[in-house]
Amino acid sequence: GKVGIYLCGVTVYDDAHIGHARTIIVFDVLRRFLESQKIPVELVQNFTDVDDKIIDRAYQEKIPPLELAAKYTKNYFDDFDGLNVKRATRYPKATEHIQDMQNLVSNLIDKKYAYVTKNGVYFSVSKFSEYGKLSKKKTDDLVSGARVAVDEEKNDPIDFALWKFSDAEPSWDSPWGKGRPGWH
Repeated sequence: GKVGIYLCGVTVYDDAHIGHARTIIVFDVLRRFLESQKIPVELVQNFTDVDDKIIDRAYQEKIPPLELAAKYTKNYFDDFDGLNVKRATRYPKATEHIQDMQNLVSNLIDKKYAYVTKNGVYFSVSKFSEYGKLSKKKTDDLVSGARVAVDEEKNDPIDFALWKFSDAEPSWDSPWGKGRPGWH
C-alpha cells in the first residue's frame, strides 16, 4: 500500500521558528524511513495563507495580506530547502479552497452542528459528543479565550468560528455574508 500523511502546516505571517522545524523534521524523518522500506508516501502539508495574524502583520508592514503570505511562504521553502527537508507531495493553500470550506460549513449548518450569529458562523462543540476524543480533552476542561476568541454572540464560549464576517480584505462572498474562514 501507500501511506498518506496530512501535516497541518504553518500560518505564513512570520518566518518559521524552531517549533515549526521540529514538526517538519520529525515528519521528514518518518517519510524517509517509510520510503527506505519501499513504502510509497504521499505527504500533504497545507499553508494557512489567510488568518487574522496575517492581516494584522500585513497592516504593520503596510503590504497586502496575500503578498505578506507569499513572502513568508517563499521564506519557508528557502529555510527548509536549506535544511535538506524533502518537499511535500502537495502544498494546498487555504485560499485555494474557500469554496470547499464554504460547502463544508453549509453542510455543518444543515446538520445543526453549526449556527450563524451577527459575527459569523460557529461550530457548536456541544453537538458533537466525540469532540476532544483525539486530544483526550474534556469540553468541561477547555478554557474560553485560550485558543478561541471570546464572543458574546456564541451559544457556548468554547464554540469556534468557521466563518468570520468581514468586509475588509481579504474576504469572500458566502451564503451567510462576506468574510473569511475562521480557525481554532
